[in-house]
Amino acid sequence: MTKTNHRLPINGTVAADSSGPFLVLSERLEGHDTFLTGQLQLYDALPVQVQILTFDDVTVLRLLDPSQTPPTGPWAGILHLPRGWRARPIPDDLMAAVLIARRDLAVLDEAERRYALTFLGEASTSAIRQARIDAIVTALPAAEGTA
Repeated sequence: MTKTNHRLPINGTVAADSSGPFLVLSERLEGHDTFLTGQLQLYDALPVQVQILTFDDVTVLRLLDPSQTPPTGPWAGILHLPRGWRARPIPDDLMAAVLIARRDLAVLDEAERRYALTFLGEASTSAIRQARIDAIVTALPAAEGTA
């Protein structure tokens, strides 16, 4: 197996479309590039290469080798991700508000950062987005060296 940075326990179901079967994850993956490839290790099976496709509300895995048979019914396994894992970038409007308010965004751990960015990304209007930016910024501590 190639060197991986993360091992994510995942589960889901099998579905199909005109291009063949795909594995639908029970929870959307955050912080991953769409079209990133990885290896899926289903329990009691050899690892298979998959392509991660993350959409607005769902993540699916496509088997890269069409000769491989997908599982039937619900499944569980470990997704091994390569070096392509990276944190989602901070949007310019949030970063500007953080800098103006002299707040410390670095205090957020990966899960808190992902939660804040998802909260912000789900805003349906510019007024709601601005209110969410204000809420995130207000919740952050002052940056070091500011009073």
